Amino acid sequence: MCGIICSLRAGCQGDTDNIHGEPARPDDTFRDLSERLKVVNAARGPDAQGSHHIHIQGICQCESGGAQASSPSEACGLDVEFFASELRLRGDTPIVQPHQQGGDVFCWNGEVFEGLDVNVDENDGVKLFQSIRSLSTMDDLPSLLGKIEGPYAFVYYHAEFRRLYFARDPLGRRSLLIHKPSVSNPHFLLASVSIGNDQVCIMEELSTEVIFCLDIGRLCESNEIVQNFDSCLTCIPRYGDQQSLPFAKLSRVNTALPPDAPPSVLSLDSTILPRDLAIAVNHLIEHLDRSVMLRVQNIPRRTSLEKGQAHVAVLFSGGIDSTILAFLAHKHVPRDEPIDLLNVAFENPRKIQLQTDGNIGAISKREKKRQLKASERNAAVKESTSYMVPDRVTGLQEVGELRRLCHGRTWNFVEVDVPYEESQAARAAVEATMFPGRTVMDLSLAMALYFASKGVGKIRASAVSDDSRPYTSPARVLLNGLGSDELLGGYGRHRTAYITRGWQGVIDELQLELDRIPTRNLGRDDRVISSSGKETRHPFLSLTVVSFLAGLPVHLKLDPRLELGVGDKMLLRLAARKVGLLEASVRKKRAMQFGSHSARMEAGDGERRGDLMIRAASEQ
Repeated sequence: MCGIICSLRAGCQGDTDNIHGEPARPDDTFRDLSERLKVVNAARGPDAQGSHHIHIQGICQCESGGAQASSPSEACGLDVEFFASELRLRGDTPIVQPHQQGGDVFCWNGEVFEGLDVNVDENDGVKLFQSIRSLSTMDDLPSLLGKIEGPYAFVYYHAEFRRLYFARDPLGRRSLLIHKPSVSNPHFLLASVSIGNDQVCIMEELSTEVIFCLDIGRLCESNEIVQNFDSCLTCIPRYGDQQSLPFAKLSRVNTALPPDAPPSVLSLDSTILPRDLAIAVNHLIEHLDRSVMLRVQNIPRRTSLEKGQAHVAVLFSGGIDSTILAFLAHKHVPRDEPIDLLNVAFENPRKIQLQTDGNIGAISKREKKRQLKASERNAAVKESTSYMVPDRVTGLQEVGELRRLCHGRTWNFVEVDVPYEESQAARAAVEATMFPGRTVMDLSLAMALYFASKGVGKIRASAVSDDSRPYTSPARVLLNGLGSDELLGGYGRHRTAYITRGWQGVIDELQLELDRIPTRNLGRDDRVISSSGKETRHPFLSLTVVSFLAGLPVHLKLDPRLELGVGDKMLLRLAARKVGLLEASVRKKRAMQFGSHSARMEAGDGERRGDLMIRAASEQ
């Protein structure tokens, strides 16, 4: 995990006016912006930070002695700075970015799990840099990227042709934001995370559909940076077929309709499954198990980390997704290491009021007085139970099942309790980090991930004990169950699609889910979680797992004819059942923001839709 920045400044050094005859933005304004960006991006990689400057010579067209000169000049051209921070999670040797060789510069924020031969003691960024430099032509870059699987965002400067290449992986599992030059802000920026909603840099998510190439040499020679930027920026397709380039693009959902009356599984306890379904269950377990293995093995040990401390944690709600990931991680993490289960709960005044006072507007005055007295008498009780949110209840239940099944493993159930005042104090920082996400739902989810990823909470002495001790998770790799609902039909809208449009409606909805995965959650989640110097990994969103699940006939993944807790994500439920997770297999879907009570904190928030834009914390 890294934080990366690439900045490009237009115009001549020392100019007092820009090409539009307007006063130039003072250097200290841009320097302040640059330093602020470095601070927030350095938080993603606390192990090391480095920067590298280059000046690309341009044609000077400054006025001199009343005449305009056009000649090469060291003072004119473009200043380009590369910055990268490093969270060391690959290889035995400390790495300081940016990578540099022969004038080429490479900033890498990613992990290669498949498709590139990287030994345990090697760093994947170093290996990939060597692979890119060994290409006979940069036209082969899409082919190289199409053969590697893993989350990534990168910036690569090719010195010979003075071109800048940058991209995210096809799923967008790593954040990269872009600011294009404008008249008021004539600089170009790429950054893993921004400083928030600031007029000095209007940043947006970089598209995952293509690989971008900026012809800096041509841009430099034009001396019209703002006007010519778009013409110097080209989009390179992620071409290739599934056989030769398996990770170039997202797979398409299988469009085959099931038979008129596909066989139905009457219950998850069915001992005999249709043959195709039984095979699919086995293959899902195999694919998911391998995906988890690749994401938890060979995590470097820090010298300051004592033996027996956790290196892997799971964002844990007690639901089926996080539980099966925890179970599979148990198979591949050394038995002498604990696995931390991060379970977050918010003190939510609106929820507490509803639980303790009921619907005040619909009860008598006598009943109001009785409830008020009861509320005052039970203030201490209310304080102790305010964190018993739905995800805390199911989390405590599910860790018991893991302890029964996974002998010899220490499971640290980390209770991350967030007081209301603390969540509100952090709101401005969360809003800035999740930007350009700005909806009510963005904030609710970002709040939950922000505090969960910090891993600051407590663990109980035993499952039945009220005694607890403070605990901060040292794990830097966090497993996240995101993707299972989109791929396996876990949302209520999949059932609605079946009711209104039959199996074809479900297929169409699943394709829509897959199409919008890159734009909905992943960039925001990466920015928020990584702000704590942690890295989130998504086993369900391995492109290998995505390809397998997308290719399955729809009726093997879900059955909307069956009740909730059975038909939704049916294939995953059967897989959980097969490995012994009986309790987890029947848990119903519950959104993180509602399970943790991070949503709708205020009295007036009950009716606010998730897609509404938030008011900034400063406006509250």
